[in-house]
Amino acid sequence: MPGRRRELGAVRVDVVVVGAGQAGLSAAYHLGRAGLAPYTGFVVLDDAPGPGGAWQHRWDSLTMARAHGLSALPGLPIPRLDPDERASVAVSAYFADHERAFGLPVERPVRVVSVREAEPGEADADDDGAPTPGGPHGGLLAVEADRGTWFTRAVVNATGTWRKPFWPAYPGRAAFRGRQLHVRDFRTAADFTGQHVVVVGGGTSAVQLLLQIAAVTSTTWVTRRPPAFVHAELDEDARRDAVAEVDARTRAGLPPQSVVSVTGLPMTPETRTGLAGGVLDRLPMFERIVPDGVTWAPRDVPPAPEHLAADVLLWATGFRPGLDHLAPLRLRARGGGIVMDGPQVVADARIQLVGYGPSASVVGANRSGRQAVRNLRRLLDF
Repeated sequence: MPGRRRELGAVRVDVVVVGAGQAGLSAAYHLGRAGLAPYTGFVVLDDAPGPGGAWQHRWDSLTMARAHGLSALPGLPIPRLDPDERASVAVSAYFADHERAFGLPVERPVRVVSVREAEPGEADADDDGAPTPGGPHGGLLAVEADRGTWFTRAVVNATGTWRKPFWPAYPGRAAFRGRQLHVRDFRTAADFTGQHVVVVGGGTSAVQLLLQIAAVTSTTWVTRRPPAFVHAELDEDARRDAVAEVDARTRAGLPPQSVVSVTGLPMTPETRTGLAGGVLDRLPMFERIVPDGVTWAPRDVPPAPEHLAADVLLWATGFRPGLDHLAPLRLRARGGGIVMDGPQVVADARIQLVGYGPSASVVGANRSGRQAVRNLRRLLDF
């Protein structure tokens, strides 16, 4: 059954999928459709305690009515969901249904710590005594985890970003006497009642949480650049252009941007209310953190104050791709990113990155999962 826990030693499969979020389940579905057998042909290793990908960790106040970007997993339509139900619960249940419906071989919790080249003779031999070959771009890969080692011909990496919150280095941060947390650790606005909260960051999560926190206490919004709100729905051409811009960065080996950083922030009824009420009035980035708050450089005063007392700094500063386990393969280019051709790593076609760069959106994750399997079918001939 998907999600069963087994004690594992060394296992060999054709393809290992790392991560069971939207992109990982999409890839697993298409591997099964391509004829690979669960557990012997392919396996999904997921470090989460249960189904749902990053959705299972979302804050309790995020209901389905407020959730944006849920897209159907391949082969299973989204059921009618209660708009008042917590997204962490509803989406996790939907992901679990998908795993069961298609018998996806998900092992959890399994934490992958490294992916490296397998040593000659390290994997078990075939019945005829000859080592199992890998694809034309190399031999077997060893996927090392806390519950064993998987030897495989290819890896579909779908680890997303949730495990890698970005905390920018900032002068004085260690001296702050108040509370600091990343949006990853946010649970409910009520936790901040009676405290002044400075929200740092110009993305969607910053706006969503500002609007919630401002309903129970005082807030200040700080961003590096003025936020750009999009007043109209993006048409297909605009979405395609935005994805193309992110794709160009990954093809050049540069760290990927988020699609929303290109498209701008959606103008919803809630954001209109926030703008009208002053909640979304933005200040430029402060110069320094001090024990009791933050200070601005003289050039920023006004509109910023010289000093602002704060009880909480909430860093809505985004995430970075969780790729540390791939470091032994030396995939990064001089620009700091990984040179990509769609989901395929140009330097090593055995590695497919799904939910990375232009495919980081939920729709893009589905597409990249399908394309990754097409790439591997050509590479490995299955």
